[in-house]
Amino acid sequence: MSRAKGGAKKKQGDPRAIVANNKKARHDYVIEDVVEAGIVLSGTEVKALRMGRASLLDGYAVIDHGEAWLENVHIPEYFQGTWNNHSPRRKRKLLLHREEIDRLGVKSREKGHTLIPLSLYFLDGRAKVEIALARGKKEYDKRQTLREQQDMREAQRAIRHQELLG
Repeated sequence: MSRAKGGAKKKQGDPRAIVANNKKARHDYVIEDVVEAGIVLSGTEVKALRMGRASLLDGYAVIDHGEAWLENVHIPEYFQGTWNNHSPRRKRKLLLHREEIDRLGVKSREKGHTLIPLSLYFLDGRAKVEIALARGKKEYDKRQTLREQQDMREAQRAIRHQELLG
């Protein structure tokens, strides 16, 4: 992995410079649909993101009066910013097509569904966020997923071991 400008990580062959990932989201939720959205940022927020500083851990998205908003995402203050620095956890507007907003709004109102950010990245110099329509997992679902992953790992190990011997 090479570094893009500042501190965002960029994989070889991937045009996206990833700033933050929400790894816990795939553990805590069943992802049903994923949408890429633009995000409205101030100048100091963009500079802080280019340094690779952000946290999606407690973030979520809401549809309010026909507009999509990203809330509780932490983008720390830009350390060289002056009096016009941004608030770290302010509401940020998401840029989506009207049909996408309506579709996500209807689905997110269903029982047990929510909109969560999966990753925050730069694509062609523009900040984007990957929003997922997700349903919360129960505790036993989480254990079952971990068990399945462990079984897959053991099966892969056994296949590799057989290939080395045979």
